[in-house]
Amino acid sequence: MFGCNVFGWSVDQARANLLLDRFLDLGFNALDTADTYPRWVPGNSGGESETIIGNWLKNSGKRDKVLIFTKVGHEMAPDKKGLSRRYIKAEIEESLKRLKIDTIDLYQSHRDDNSTPMEETLQTYAELIREGKVRAIGASNFTAQRLKEALDTSRHLKLPRYETLQNKYNLYERSEFEGPVEDLCMREEIGVIPYYALANGFLTGKYRSAADFGKSAARGSRMGSYLNERGVKILTALDWSAAKHGVRPAAIALAWLIARPSITAPIASATKPEQLEDFADAARIQLDRDDLEQLNLASAG
Repeated sequence: MFGCNVFGWSVDQARANLLLDRFLDLGFNALDTADTYPRWVPGNSGGESETIIGNWLKNSGKRDKVLIFTKVGHEMAPDKKGLSRRYIKAEIEESLKRLKIDTIDLYQSHRDDNSTPMEETLQTYAELIREGKVRAIGASNFTAQRLKEALDTSRHLKLPRYETLQNKYNLYERSEFEGPVEDLCMREEIGVIPYYALANGFLTGKYRSAADFGKSAARGSRMGSYLNERGVKILTALDWSAAKHGVRPAAIALAWLIARPSITAPIASATKPEQLEDFADAARIQLDRDDLEQLNLASAG
């Protein structure tokens, strides 16, 4: 899946058009964004990513070729956040307007909201599905306990359930997902679409030393937390497997996720069309037992 958080940040409209066209040409079809993307950029207010996608959809005429996934709940402003009925009903109209579409294929709760009853949130989603504004719903950044509570509420009240979970998960950052969260998703057959699939770009192999941090103004400052003894072991294993398959490390990191039985599709971003070739390679190659053993051993701990 294409992570569209880079739109309006490190990717402008013209570049986004190229990336999205190429993404579809390679056989992919799912775009993930959020109402807040990328609010963190100075001068932005949120919604820029949805607007860029909406412009592309309108001008390309490719709405029927893509699945549009967006989110609600993360803070757009001090008084615009959460999963209350009032806020969701208002915010979806803004997302639909920016995206220039009538229906969102997957509408996700971006952050859990303990201040709003689970029943209220799910009933609101049920209304949106009846109205034809949403096809399915998903959760993001939920703990196993809260996701189970949501699923139990849906089952008990016969309300739509969260069909997907979007949590952080990659070859370097494994502990938050593996265990209770992954077990629950497998047991309940929840589709998992992890973000940070390439660990902010570290798993591309682009950052090998502190001298490389300047290669990305947006992400370079985050690399210090990955470039340690364990991180180097992971890069070494990625290099070994990449050479074996004739691809780049990023493709191996994505293929490792794809090989996990619990994973439906990893989310990754690209700022250059050639980076999308790693997506295609990841979907094409089959990691063998040796690949998986080397990667799991290097990333253990």
